[in-house]
Amino acid sequence: MASKSFVNEILRKGIHLTSILIVLVYFYFGKQATLTLLITYLVIILTIEHLRLDRGFKLPFVSFLFRKKEISSLGSHVYFTLGALVAVSVFSEHIAYAAVLMTTFGDASAALVGKKIGKIRIFGNGKSLEGAVAEFFVDLVIGYFFLSSWPVAILMAFMATFVETYFVKIDDNLAIPVFSGFFVELFLFLNFHF
Repeated sequence: MASKSFVNEILRKGIHLTSILIVLVYFYFGKQATLTLLITYLVIILTIEHLRLDRGFKLPFVSFLFRKKEISSLGSHVYFTLGALVAVSVFSEHIAYAAVLMTTFGDASAALVGKKIGKIRIFGNGKSLEGAVAEFFVDLVIGYFFLSSWPVAILMAFMATFVETYFVKIDDNLAIPVFSGFFVELFLFLNFHF
């Protein structure tokens, strides 16, 4: 039988599947529609977070999904939305797709594999080597699917995995898309201009 924390992690990661909606809106309706959707969603969730954090409202159907650190601070969905906003605003279309989906599927694979079979702890922060390896391979597949280049996919997967595994105090839902997208854009810029 699955542990309660593992089931909660599956439910938490399931919410992040909204990233597929972001990619679909971008693909079918374009960048501006996606930015409008993300800003609208950000306004809604910041209002809800204000009511929850500043006014003490309880969220009956989702409160159990908050991690301990999120009970008295912003939830990871806010950081995910900010990260997606940066990716869509700044990066080229396919890099934005990959960055947003790596944040969802790479991070989910690291969390689920790490919780289920993770034994070897790395960086002294509780993250597991098994989770990091799972994330890297999922991110690599996503990167190659959207960018059609193994060197670019490896760089992006490495940055996403490194950030998710090594960063502790900065929410990975913000850091993964920003760092992975930035380093790939920089790599492509340097290769194109030099």
